[in-house]
Amino acid sequence: MTVSIDKTLQTMPMAKALNAGLRQAMAENPRVLLMGEDIGKLGGVFRITGGLQAEFGEKRVLDTPLAESGIIGTAVGLAMRGYRPVCEIQFDGFIYPGFNQITSQLAKLTNRNEGALQMPVVIRVPYGGHIGAVEHHQESPEAYFAHTAGLRSVSPSTPNDAYWMIQEAIASNDPVMFFEPKSRYWPKGDVDLSGSAAPLHASRVVRQGTDATLVAHGAMVTVLLQAAELAASDGISLEVVDLRSLSPIDYEPLLESVRKTGRLIVAQEAPGNVSVGSEIAATVAERAFFSLEAPVLRVSGFDVPFPPAKLEKLFLPDADRVLEAVDRALAY
Repeated sequence: MTVSIDKTLQTMPMAKALNAGLRQAMAENPRVLLMGEDIGKLGGVFRITGGLQAEFGEKRVLDTPLAESGIIGTAVGLAMRGYRPVCEIQFDGFIYPGFNQITSQLAKLTNRNEGALQMPVVIRVPYGGHIGAVEHHQESPEAYFAHTAGLRSVSPSTPNDAYWMIQEAIASNDPVMFFEPKSRYWPKGDVDLSGSAAPLHASRVVRQGTDATLVAHGAMVTVLLQAAELAASDGISLEVVDLRSLSPIDYEPLLESVRKTGRLIVAQEAPGNVSVGSEIAATVAERAFFSLEAPVLRVSGFDVPFPPAKLEKLFLPDADRVLEAVDRALAY
């Protein structure tokens, strides 16, 4: 008896999926370049680019100086010359020295040139907590960039999405902020190497439910799935929506879910004040007001700087905090 093995469906962690996606994009397009601090021989702090310099050479996988503004500025110039640079920011909290280049130049050059100049630049940003790191290494700065017109912002939550979304981001002619939830780098999941990608900016229902809708992006999707599983043991049916894209946001699957359940809880690791969660809450209240049976509730990090590692469990939302919000929503 011959047993066929599907070699196109592989189980791997998100870190390896990103590496495979970058390799595929580089193999398909010789104008795709990788840039960042220690991404060459070392393969980056999280080894996302491991082995790529040896395979594609030092001219396509560039170790840069420790200067985020210089990395982004160089990428802008390369994009002007027809290249597709992919920049790695070593940690989320290190992105601020490059903030001016991103928001004042990268985000605006296409509009400034009335569409005649494309900026196909991807900026990879490991972000979020749950790794016990020190100051400047566990932040969630995505709202700054989702707010900035001219930038696309996305965040995968699974290895399969990471594999496909990084390739779609590189293929985009617009600049893309690619937020990678670093706490999800190591858990494994199935990756369909021969499948087709969902649209880069499509949100997706990842668990069906009837009593309330939970929505999040990145690592928080896993927390919501844990909360939904716990709620099911008490007879509460929760629907979970993976946002996937932060700018633009694909609202239709979310609105359809809210019209079914009548309740919405938005969760994120970032502080709640003026955040992606705030925007979702406001938009759903505007567009699905008569379907809501309770106010839209938000579960987030607190509006304080990210605390020392030993206190991160108190700062970061967990399943219990999500379920407490579910209880409040169901009490209306």
